[in-house]
Amino acid sequence: MKKTGSNSIIHNFTCVLFSIILILIFTSVIVISTIRFPSPTLSKFIDNIDASELFIYFLSSENHYFYFDSNANSSFSLSEIAFTLATNIKMTDVRTLLGREIPGFANYDTEIAVAGQGTDFTNLPIESPPPFEVLLQEREIAEEKIKQVEESNNPNSNEESLPSKTTNGKKVVYIYQSHSWEAFAPLLKGVDNPDEAVSNNEKVNVITVGNKLKEELNNRGIGVEHDRTNVTNALKERGWNYNNSYTYSREKVQEALAGNEDLNYLIDIHRDSQPKEITTTTIDGKLFARLFFVVGKEHKNYEENLQLAKELNSLLEETYPGISRGVFVKGKSQGNGVYNQDLTNRAILLEFGGVENDLPELYNSIEAFSEVFSEYYWKDAEDI
Repeated sequence: MKKTGSNSIIHNFTCVLFSIILILIFTSVIVISTIRFPSPTLSKFIDNIDASELFIYFLSSENHYFYFDSNANSSFSLSEIAFTLATNIKMTDVRTLLGREIPGFANYDTEIAVAGQGTDFTNLPIESPPPFEVLLQEREIAEEKIKQVEESNNPNSNEESLPSKTTNGKKVVYIYQSHSWEAFAPLLKGVDNPDEAVSNNEKVNVITVGNKLKEELNNRGIGVEHDRTNVTNALKERGWNYNNSYTYSREKVQEALAGNEDLNYLIDIHRDSQPKEITTTTIDGKLFARLFFVVGKEHKNYEENLQLAKELNSLLEETYPGISRGVFVKGKSQGNGVYNQDLTNRAILLEFGGVENDLPELYNSIEAFSEVFSEYYWKDAEDI
């Protein structure tokens, strides 16, 4: 009898100890699920763990009433967790195996939040920064071509009607270009290699997109502050390189926000490196440079900025079907991961066209976006 009692005490003690361990494990999983790990694979894996499922898994080893059916529809696997923790590789996703071995393959870790027409993992946005010395080189621009386009797009600039609504002189949108050197090959002379389509001349790089976007939004009554900083020269002056571009633009954005409490939208303009067949579409007989949104997920405003991008994308597609390539989400392994979007819940990183798009295609898309954005802006202002 004494022996039986002793066994009972040991059994009860074991049960209590095991219960404590289960509670600790359960609590740890909940805490871990709130942490952003530097490893994207591990972060995604932890995010997908069902804490209650994990608890039952361990509980079943003590009480078979809670038997864990390995054949049931469940994604939980203790061995898979251990293997992923040890290797940062998820066996069900080949991208995690190849991502660190093949140059550029990590781009495929980009999440497609909303896929535009024809968008899939074979034509994701590409960012291909050239060596810094290439950014500093001067290139001859196609002056005559640019002049012809500008004249044809402003035939009646003095006869434009006044907008029905205005921000009454308040500048509410801040436009800037973290990679101001990103240029368009058709506007440069003698550039055959798309990777060399970079320039510090704002007539041929993304600053010209910012200039046109400011003009279109102003025409619709929306006040805009446009930063036209030559980021290449700014980085050079500080002894910085391409990797510091968002650090520099962040300073400019913070300075602008501190100096103007009316600013509530941030638009960082870029262009993609994909070829023209991917970055161009035809709508009602007109060529448009396709655009898309990039949302960083490594910050507190991620959900709100993602929702903003999705709403604008949806409105664009309603009016101009096919104009958008979609909404993409990036963490630190695929890019900056923040893109200054932690500074406000109305921050947009918007890519207009690609390296091979020409001014008419870009202007058509800028006008389309301005039309949709202004409608969204005025509705948002009324709601506020």
